Amino acid sequence: MAKRRKGARPATGRQKVRDIFVPRPFEGLASECEWIALRELVPAASAPLRLNAEYAQRYPDRPITLATVLPMALPAISRTDGHVLVGLQRHARSGDASRDLAAALLAALETPPGETVPVPALPGEGPRLQDVLDNVPLEITVHDGFEFWLTDGSGDDPQVRASLEQANAAIYPTARLSAAPAAYWCRVPDRAHVRWVLPTDEDLAMDALARLGAAGALTLGEGTRLAGMFRAYGRIVPVWDLPREPEAAAWEAPLAEFAKRYAEAEASHEPLTAAERRSRQGLVSRQRTLR
Repeated sequence: MAKRRKGARPATGRQKVRDIFVPRPFEGLASECEWIALRELVPAASAPLRLNAEYAQRYPDRPITLATVLPMALPAISRTDGHVLVGLQRHARSGDASRDLAAALLAALETPPGETVPVPALPGEGPRLQDVLDNVPLEITVHDGFEFWLTDGSGDDPQVRASLEQANAAIYPTARLSAAPAAYWCRVPDRAHVRWVLPTDEDLAMDALARLGAAGALTLGEGTRLAGMFRAYGRIVPVWDLPREPEAAAWEAPLAEFAKRYAEAEASHEPLTAAERRSRQGLVSRQRTLR
């Protein structure tokens, strides 16, 4: 019989799950930038999801809704009526958001209606959203609160009610803008913002913004300024400070005009000038990485 080496740990039968970092987890989805916006920027929104042909055969007649947040930040819910809800913003997650969400969705589909959905923090290898969903654009609804959680008397649960009240208290007014995909207006206590998840590669986006910065064309009009930008899941998200008034609709035309300027700058293949390089360095110094 072979002897166990001194200091060797006995086998436990458990295999350690290795986390893998995917910098663009939503790449290939029809609404990549909207997935990022809902994951990182939007407090309360939902969108119906549809399984592809393969998975629809396995799980027929199961409506699915994507939600920014679920009660108690749950990853997924299998409601008593068979409806499945999947939460985008959750505490425990791996380095591949797409795999996390697919694992939560499939776990909910396997869970009998009304029962708690068991979802591992690190699901390991397996299907991703791109393997499971019918790849069509998201049809997003932005909500004023999280009452869409409630059904079949679920609001009678004290934990759900407390979670609902806490979540509603944290919401700030938010509106989806039509002037550009994945662009959202929001109002915080002392100002308002427009945040736009740009649809182009990070380097191209930074070059385009640098060209606009050197030309003094980065604002959305009088009383506005580019406050900075986020880097999230392989995309750049510029953030503008706005006056607290007016409402979201007033910023559609300024954003449309900026989007036109941005498209023209992004299409340029000329090397950056010295002024544009300085502009780019200034923009990089104002970046904050989310994911």
